[in-house]
Amino acid sequence: MNDTAPKATAASWIGLAVLVLPLLLITIDGTVLILGLPAISGELSPTGVEQLWMVDVYSLVLAGLLVAMSAVGDRFGRRRNLLIGSVVFAIASAAGALATEPWMLIGARALLGVGGAIMMPSTLSLVRNMFLDRQQRRYAMAVWGAMASVGAAVGPIVGGWVIETFSWQAAFLMNIPVMLLLLLLGPFLLPESRNPELHRIDLLSVVLSLVGMIGVVYAIKSLTGGKDTALGIAALVVGVTAVAAFIRRQLRLPTPLMEVRLFKVRYFRGAVIADLLSIFAMVGALVALVQHLQLVLGLGPLQASLWLLPQAIVAATAGFVAASLVRRILPAYVITAGLLIAATGFLLTIFLTPTSSPALTATSLALVSLGAGMGLGLSNDIIMSSVKPERAGQAAATSETAYELGTTLGTAVLGGVLVAWYTKGVSADTDALQLPAALAERASSTMAEALLVAGEVGGSTGASILRIAEGAFTEAITVTGIAGAGIMVLAALWALVTLRGAAANQDLAADHAQEPEHEPRH
Repeated sequence: MNDTAPKATAASWIGLAVLVLPLLLITIDGTVLILGLPAISGELSPTGVEQLWMVDVYSLVLAGLLVAMSAVGDRFGRRRNLLIGSVVFAIASAAGALATEPWMLIGARALLGVGGAIMMPSTLSLVRNMFLDRQQRRYAMAVWGAMASVGAAVGPIVGGWVIETFSWQAAFLMNIPVMLLLLLLGPFLLPESRNPELHRIDLLSVVLSLVGMIGVVYAIKSLTGGKDTALGIAALVVGVTAVAAFIRRQLRLPTPLMEVRLFKVRYFRGAVIADLLSIFAMVGALVALVQHLQLVLGLGPLQASLWLLPQAIVAATAGFVAASLVRRILPAYVITAGLLIAATGFLLTIFLTPTSSPALTATSLALVSLGAGMGLGLSNDIIMSSVKPERAGQAAATSETAYELGTTLGTAVLGGVLVAWYTKGVSADTDALQLPAALAERASSTMAEALLVAGEVGGSTGASILRIAEGAFTEAITVTGIAGAGIMVLAALWALVTLRGAAANQDLAADHAQEPEHEPRH
């Protein structure tokens, strides 16, 4: 620990409590619609593709704008950015509640992503600047990580309660009072901070980062869904080209939008990629297993949310457990152990059946949240401790881009695997029922649609459709779970190799040799 670093004051800890308010809502909104999809499907009748966009367009836009919005905050003030973002978030929430068509809801979710992108980098970079002492910062990061994990975990719980008690529109309206509270308290409790080295924002870099992120993720969504293959390949080419041009431009600019040289720091690189992989797997599990509770086991939103309570409790405590363990065990080993625990949770999906107890699903999700939460809390501390305070915004943007990209990839890739495997299973087994083409296509598109078709057809044929759909969906969840376990094991091995040697009491940014210097520009 750096003994010369000033200690945080009581005001800093109160400010931290204010900072986690927007963070909690930003992460809740990433998963809040999962339990609302059946209700939304019944009212707005979205297609399977539109359902996926409703869930992941938020994370897609958020991830695409994080780097740019972080630079804006560094230049004009991180607290100011936080407050502006809260206004955008409130307006988008009102628009979501008023949506009457699928495209309107998708548009509102995209605008929520804009608001979240404006706010989120400020939350982490302000924590870095408010807590300079390494040990205090580790616990502050544990609070930050716990709220991020809790937000993802309680999103379906909050959504379940709100939707069951009121309506899916209320899941959007609940954001507005919190944003108003932030606008009232933020100016008084949060210090303003900027990066004095950043004098201008390169607009071409902003465009390249946005095009690159959207292009790559759209390509993944298209290719995993098995549709629009040509467009998906074109998007992949455009996205990869834009990302490459973005990186090349950052290496040449005197004040880059994103300091890509930070990836030369082994601990920084290792922690960011470990975060991305673990979030990738965790979100895929959440999307799949929450739907199993509702669509296969037949639980209502409120009942399903109650079975998710163990996951929320575990997510809230995992970061603090990890922060205590690193007093005696090196962070690399704690993170690796956590990710292997998460992999074990994924492997429990092997035992799922259409009549399994909800306790099995709850146990699987709790283990995933415990392991991933242990890893995320410590890896965020390593990321932010690898840079000096003035570069906190860039480090925060990189960390949160990895988080949101992982969320988007989890929904797109593992969600795509889930849908593709389900469609394959239903299509193969419903041929013998000789359904009309339109009904067969509906039943094989999503599990929610299969339930509607089964109810419309009725009789023994309807019962057969339901049995086939439940079996195919459960099998698809098992396949998704095995894939998630593999990703977690890969993340664990990566963390063990790249983070070995990082000590909990070591101020990584104090070693200037670790932090990349700018190369001469010509």
